[in-house]
Amino acid sequence: MNVRSFYADLHIHIGRTEEGQAVKISAANNLTFYNIAHEASERKGMDIVGIIDCQSPSVQREMMQYLDKGEMEEVAGGGIRYHQTTIILGSEIEVRDPGMGTAHLLAYMPTVSVMAEFTCWLSKHMKNVGLSSQRIYVTAKELQKEVLDRGGMLVPAHIFTPHKSVYGSCSTRMEHLLDMDGIAAVELGLSADSEMAGYISELDRYSFLTNSDAHSLAKIGREYNKLLMAEPSFEELRQALAGENGRGIAANYGLNPRLGKYHRTYCASCGTIADDGQMSVERCLYCGSKKIVRGVMDRILELADREEGAPYVPDTRPPYYYQVPLEYIPGLGPKKLNALLSQFGTEMNLLHQATAEELERAAGDEIAQFILQAREDKLKLQVGGGGKYGKVTGK
Repeated sequence: MNVRSFYADLHIHIGRTEEGQAVKISAANNLTFYNIAHEASERKGMDIVGIIDCQSPSVQREMMQYLDKGEMEEVAGGGIRYHQTTIILGSEIEVRDPGMGTAHLLAYMPTVSVMAEFTCWLSKHMKNVGLSSQRIYVTAKELQKEVLDRGGMLVPAHIFTPHKSVYGSCSTRMEHLLDMDGIAAVELGLSADSEMAGYISELDRYSFLTNSDAHSLAKIGREYNKLLMAEPSFEELRQALAGENGRGIAANYGLNPRLGKYHRTYCASCGTIADDGQMSVERCLYCGSKKIVRGVMDRILELADREEGAPYVPDTRPPYYYQVPLEYIPGLGPKKLNALLSQFGTEMNLLHQATAEELERAAGDEIAQFILQAREDKLKLQVGGGGKYGKVTGK
């Protein structure tokens, strides 16, 4: 079977159901199962999306309604098809093992029926299975075994963020929490890239995923992956993450970590973000406060088992391209973006296919140059930290 490339964003939250039932409290109300599928297919150009929170019974009822009406269909290899996009069914779950902090794990299931069975099991160990990212009262390894026994895949989520991640808040090593042979891939998160992860040797064996963790429709595809597969399905995704049978990850597209909102250490008292040249500190260098939110870069160097300046990036690791989302481009407001999408079809076409001449004609020289500079990672950026995203400051 011949393989070809597909764009995939595997971490998108549901805010509410169409009936108005809350799922992810902090996500936008219009992030429904259908709206995510429609946005991904018609505007973003995502071939595959992982919709998290599919363990919610109310979300499952909506899925079945669209399947019963024939507006969506189940894929033979796993997943649900809507127009140009395959939906992979996922769930984000919070674990806290004895003696450790909290971490979020992503569980992906092949079919609606398997996800429904998983929900039944979760409901015995979780206070509210209808809400997103809820704490489960079993160990991480028990959860991992349950996922794998059902034919699912387990991916640790945003592994370096200061809050609710394996390295950021849970432990110093992933092996303390999980069976290392039962991990399909790891999700880097918005404030890390492949080189930064190369400081930690236990990650060498895994595929890296760059996903949006979208809490609004606009954020879908702010990070994504280019996968080599025969078709967009759950089983092909499994093989791609494992690098089997010619499948694999061809590229990661992610925010420059400097744009991530937890990239550098931040003082919660005076709001100061550490400069790139400053080392990790216990007190704020400006006001003396101990209310420090450890940044991702600083935390990685704290945990590193390789020397600073010498991360290991294996030859088999796909390239990591810094992708500045279109919403970050100065001067590119909703009206102009809609006009560009009318001409180029999807954001993926706009970001990857449009030529310099086409962009200049459609958007004007300034916006065209911003987009072209973004492709080459030549934009000037203001660093993010302490829960605030960085921003583009110029060309």
